Amino acid sequence: MASTTDQSIAAVDQAIADLTAGESRWGALSLTERADLFEQVRDLVVAHGAEWVDAAISIKRLDPGSPLVGEEWMSGPYAFAGGLGVVAQSLRALAAGDSPLKGATFGESSGHTTVQALPAGLNDMLLLSGFSAQVWLQKGISRDDAIAAAGLAQLDPTVTGGVGAVLGAGNIMSIAPLDTLYELAAFNRVVALKLNPVTDALLPTFRTVFAPLIEIGAVRILTGGADVGKQLVEHPGVAHVHMTGSAVTHDAIVWGTGPEAADRKKAGTPLLSVPVTSELGGVSPTIVLPGKWSKADIAFQAAHVATQRLHNGGYNCVAAQSVIVSSDWAQREEFLAALRSAFDTAPARPAYYPGSDSRVDGAVRTYPDAERLGPNGGRVLVDGLTASSDEPLLTTEYFAPVLGVVELPGTGADFARAAVDAANDEFAGTLGINLIAHPTTIAELGSTFDELIADLRYGTIAVNAWTGLGFLTPTATWGAFPGHTIDDVQSGIGVVHNAWLIDRPERTVIRGPFRPAPRSVLHAEWALSPKPPWFVNNKSAATTGRLLARFAGAPSLAKLPAIVASALRG
Repeated sequence: MASTTDQSIAAVDQAIADLTAGESRWGALSLTERADLFEQVRDLVVAHGAEWVDAAISIKRLDPGSPLVGEEWMSGPYAFAGGLGVVAQSLRALAAGDSPLKGATFGESSGHTTVQALPAGLNDMLLLSGFSAQVWLQKGISRDDAIAAAGLAQLDPTVTGGVGAVLGAGNIMSIAPLDTLYELAAFNRVVALKLNPVTDALLPTFRTVFAPLIEIGAVRILTGGADVGKQLVEHPGVAHVHMTGSAVTHDAIVWGTGPEAADRKKAGTPLLSVPVTSELGGVSPTIVLPGKWSKADIAFQAAHVATQRLHNGGYNCVAAQSVIVSSDWAQREEFLAALRSAFDTAPARPAYYPGSDSRVDGAVRTYPDAERLGPNGGRVLVDGLTASSDEPLLTTEYFAPVLGVVELPGTGADFARAAVDAANDEFAGTLGINLIAHPTTIAELGSTFDELIADLRYGTIAVNAWTGLGFLTPTATWGAFPGHTIDDVQSGIGVVHNAWLIDRPERTVIRGPFRPAPRSVLHAEWALSPKPPWFVNNKSAATTGRLLARFAGAPSLAKLPAIVASALRG
């Protein structure tokens, strides 16, 4: 009798054979037919959303009645349904002879052409009042260039890209489906999706929602351990690999392991013979600019930072791992006390991700004076850190509920410049960074603030928002700052999501209101959004997330009142 490993490896061979045959069928489809397929998948995502979320609850050992279930609705069915819908719209625009960027709002910032990704229409304005996102193109790309190049491989849909292998993530349940969608749309590749073993419980649901694409031979879904992944990425029938994970895993795939791997990297002879793209995380900082804040401001922003670390239990590639504050800020102690409280009292949840407890223990061994907070001391807060690449917490992605506090002297522009320089030069990775600043502080900095945003070398920059909103916005890009290579990969190579199929993006810059409604309106920010549903202390997140997922499947103004009413209860 064949072993489980033999059966899994045989499944890889069969999947590649099926996809090789399916590539020609995919290449023969018109753009409209592809859009139809993506919309069929979107409808199935919504129809089976509860099954998806139930599987995620089981994997993460969440209480089904907890508001934290909202995270699974929003970062699962909602994110994937939204991406499918916008990609289908892009293909229909191309089929009509138009650019996906027809009608988009363009601008300019610090010498870059920008595309407004949020709001992209009335629905966005109503659902996310006060939030915005701009995709910055690489320098030298004009508006006309962007319009002409949008569509990527779908500009010539008959030219297919072979079989792409996608190694799925184990933390956020829409990552693997969204990466599969991007391979199909941006690169015109059929896809062998290998699930992370953590997410195997989602296999039946994924097979159900991907059924239209599986039927024509454009997608195959595989399970198994590292041996199956190795067989897949090294298969001669695979033309490209995309992975989400850590830089350590990336290097093991590209260069191998042991002394031989170091020799290969030195010689520039990778073990992997095909191109690879990746999203790999890092140590994402949050910069807090000093200003004069009210008690309500301090409490809200402390909960904001706690969310940036503790969303999904801390198992996010873009989770904030360090907060940079001014040692000269008059309200420093008050803010840090509020942050400590928010970090300590955030809702309890199991440490579901493999190795989390050992990584937490490792952080405590490195920092024996660290505070153990939260239920059962499962969260670690480390203060007194220096802004140096010699500081382990700034260079080690713990992928666990570990948060550090870095203090720098100065106020105003001096502190802001020092914090940006530290974030660029001393922290590992370039995936995302958050920056929190009172509107008065931003106004006082003036053009200097814009220059600092331009100087940050991160793929997603969030001002008074969390970079996670960039992940949830289908028209935004998601990935590391461009320029990394396979021998110095940091947070990865390439972008995903990007549902308008924009060519050569550099970064996405998100902006949000400093205060939630109604305080925002009282202080003339003119933003109507209450506490965001992704906050870990949002009491109505589960209901809001479920309603948002249904909205993403079939947007309708008639569905907005229920969403708004639920959000206001948060």
